[in-house]
Amino acid sequence: MRRATNQDSYGVHLAESQAGWDRHGHFFLVADGMGAHAAGELASKLASQLVPHNYLRQRDLPPAEGLHKAIVETNAEIYRRGQANIEFRSMGTTCSVLTLLPEGAVVAHVGDSRVYQTNGNKLYQLTFDHSLVWEMQAAGEVTDETARSGVIPKNVITRSLGPNANVQVDIEGPFPIRKGNCFLLCSDGLSGQVSDEEIGAILNTLPPEEACQLFVDLSNLRGGPDNITAVVVAVADDRIGSTKQDSIIVRHSSSPRTFSPALAVVSGVCLLAAVVLVFMQFYPWAIVSTVLGLIALLTGLSQYLRPNTSTVLPESRYGNGPYRQFPAECSQPFFEHLAGIMKSLREAAEEKNWEVGWDEINRQFKQACEKGDKGDWTSAVGIQSRIIISLMDQIRSQRSPNASDSSVDL
Repeated sequence: MRRATNQDSYGVHLAESQAGWDRHGHFFLVADGMGAHAAGELASKLASQLVPHNYLRQRDLPPAEGLHKAIVETNAEIYRRGQANIEFRSMGTTCSVLTLLPEGAVVAHVGDSRVYQTNGNKLYQLTFDHSLVWEMQAAGEVTDETARSGVIPKNVITRSLGPNANVQVDIEGPFPIRKGNCFLLCSDGLSGQVSDEEIGAILNTLPPEEACQLFVDLSNLRGGPDNITAVVVAVADDRIGSTKQDSIIVRHSSSPRTFSPALAVVSGVCLLAAVVLVFMQFYPWAIVSTVLGLIALLTGLSQYLRPNTSTVLPESRYGNGPYRQFPAECSQPFFEHLAGIMKSLREAAEEKNWEVGWDEINRQFKQACEKGDKGDWTSAVGIQSRIIISLMDQIRSQRSPNASDSSVDL
């Protein structure tokens, strides 16, 4: 709702044969670009094209090692393109990859786009956000409460493909795969607007296509400040289930460790601002700026000195994921929240004189309430979710293509 261009990209490459499944599995990717003059759009597009290309041509490497090599090679090409054109200098992109393999789910990750997995009534975040606030938390520099307060910018990332000649890649997994599991890959345009608990409930309630649509609709209804990309994968067949967890042996050298440029910039800007504020005699703000600069500096040093998380040992498991766990169950409060969204959309539609099939929506809403009265909140949320999707579809079909804002304050 707020961006003139879409700097997100995604890729889906399903194995076409048993041999392809055994060698490379199914491949999914989300990339969120950054940079002016269409640089971010180019960077994410290159990631979505080159990472699967480089990965699928690997025939002699174990899949996880092939993923690592594919991302490193892609980083080198994005960096080369950026150095060759001044308008694309320092362009970058996040890159989160999920591969479903006979051994399990393997994730390769750079940046703050995310990969989630549901298992029963739990949602797991399989990736670590390479962001300033997450790095500070990991280094013990800030508390969870401070991180949630918004004092530290959440959109400053500490790793990406493209700005530097070298990149540090996280490899996670393999995670067990079972029929009924769902996976979500998404950019922060989604995870920044929809809570983890909502994500889990939606994945466990709706089929992939409807889940994707509701994710986009909710994110836009809440302001849509960033591009939104979601790839939902549902495991619908026992043959996709993981066979054993001790068969992946990965042997690759660790990536060179570097002091995060983002942390260096944040530290430098904060400390410089502190000096300026002292001269202006704004001493309290100067202290705050100094503290933030020192925290960023210490976090960068901690990140540089700690063991390289992209190193994968020849063991059955590698990486530290999953990093967070949430309930993935439908509840009465979530149903009531969706009902509130419907009410807000009804008011907006009446104000704008949009034509909506209210008779059918009222019938479905009554059905949802009946399910809720019986304590069946999964069915109630499912019906109410489809009402939101239908409402948004009807409203979009009537809006002027030149309208500047269709968000509803929710």
